[in-house]
Amino acid sequence: MNFEDSPEEAAYRAKCRAFLDAHLQKRGPGDVRGYRRGEDGPSVLEEAKVFQRKKWDAGFAGITWPAEWHGQGGTPIQQMIYDQEEARYNTAVNAIGLQLGICIPTICRWGTQAQRDRFAPPALRGEEVWCQFYSEPAGGSDLGALRTRAVRDGDDWVINGQKIWTSFAHKADWGVLLARSDPEKSKHDGLTFFYLSTKTPGVEIRQIKQMSGARHFNETFFRDVRIPDSQRLGPVDGGWKVAISLLMGERNAIADDFGPAFQELHRLAVDLDLDNGRAIDDPAVRQRLAEFYVKAQGLRFTRYRIMTALARGETPGPEASIGKLVAASMIQDAAAYGLDLMDMAGVATGSDMPLDGIFELSFLDSPAFRIAGGTDEILRNTIGERVLGLPQEVRVDKGVPFKSIPTGGR
Repeated sequence: MNFEDSPEEAAYRAKCRAFLDAHLQKRGPGDVRGYRRGEDGPSVLEEAKVFQRKKWDAGFAGITWPAEWHGQGGTPIQQMIYDQEEARYNTAVNAIGLQLGICIPTICRWGTQAQRDRFAPPALRGEEVWCQFYSEPAGGSDLGALRTRAVRDGDDWVINGQKIWTSFAHKADWGVLLARSDPEKSKHDGLTFFYLSTKTPGVEIRQIKQMSGARHFNETFFRDVRIPDSQRLGPVDGGWKVAISLLMGERNAIADDFGPAFQELHRLAVDLDLDNGRAIDDPAVRQRLAEFYVKAQGLRFTRYRIMTALARGETPGPEASIGKLVAASMIQDAAAYGLDLMDMAGVATGSDMPLDGIFELSFLDSPAFRIAGGTDEILRNTIGERVLGLPQEVRVDKGVPFKSIPTGGR
C-alpha cells in the first residue's frame, strides 16, 4: 500500500488546491453544507452550476473521461486526488454530482457518438441536470422487482408506472429510466433502459419532504409517456446490464468525508461541559471517541488501498462496498452519540447550537446513507458472496417469469 503521492501526483494535488483556493472557501468541522445540508436550498443548484462551469474552464470536469466523451483523458488517481481535495471545501457539487458520476457516463458508454456530443458537454459545463428513475414503492432494495411498464408502439415506447426517491428530479432536465418491457421473462430479464426529458407529457414529479426538513427526494408518476426508440440505451430486454453498469458507478463513488464522525465528536467533547467536568476528560467518553477514531482510520486506509489499485491501473475490488457499509453505520452511531452527550439540548438545531446542530441534522438524515447506493443488506450479500465466497441466498423467483411471481400476502 502506497501512502505517499508520487512527484507527479503531488504536483497535480497542488494544482487542484490552487484552483479550489481561488474559487471556494475551506470547510471547517462545523460547516454543515459540507455534509449535504441545504442541498435543496433556493440557490444551491445555481451555485453548483456556476462552479461546474469553472471546473470545465479549468480542466477539472470529466477528468477521467476520454476525448470522445469530451473529457480530459486523465487517470483515475487524478480523479481521486481532485475529489479528496474538493471534499475539504464548501461546495454545492452534490446538487449535480449524480449526473456526472453515473447518468452521463451511462449515456456515453451505451449511446452513440451523436448522443455523447449532444449530452456530455452541457452536463460537464453545468448547463443541464440529470436524475435517475430507478427505485419503486413496491420494490424496496430489489431493483429487479420494478413494475413500471414499457410497451412498444411502432417507433415509440409507452411508459406507465411510478418511481420514488429520485434525487433532484424536480430540478432535473433529463433522466435515465429502467422499465419492464417483457413480463414473460424472469425479473432480471425483460427490462429495457431509456432516457427522457422530465418535461415529456405525462411525467408528473412530486417532492417528498423528509423528517430532516430536506426536500430533494421525489416521487414520479408516468402516465402514457411516449419515448421514441432512439432514446433507448442497450438492447431491448437487455436493460439490466446497462442498469448494473450505472449502479457500479454509484457504489464506487468515493469521498474523503462521508459525514460527521470522529473529528466533530472530538470538537464537541472538548467544548462540552458535563456534570463532572469537560466531556473530553471523562474516561467513558474518551473510550467511545477512541472507537470512532479506529473506525475512521480503518476507512482512511481502505481508501488508500483503492487509491493504490487505481495508481497501478487496477480495478478496485470490494473495498468500496466495505467502506460504504462501515461508514454509513458509523455516521448514524456518531450522530446518536453526539445527541446523547448533549442530553435534552441535542434535539435543537441552529447557529446557537454546538457545531450548528449538525448532530441533530445528521441523525435525521443518516438512515438515508444506509439505503442509497445499496442497502446494508445488499452490500453484506455482495461481500459475503464475492469476497468470502459464501453460497448465494436461495431465490425462489430464479428463472420464473416475472408475471408469475406472487405479490402480497394473500
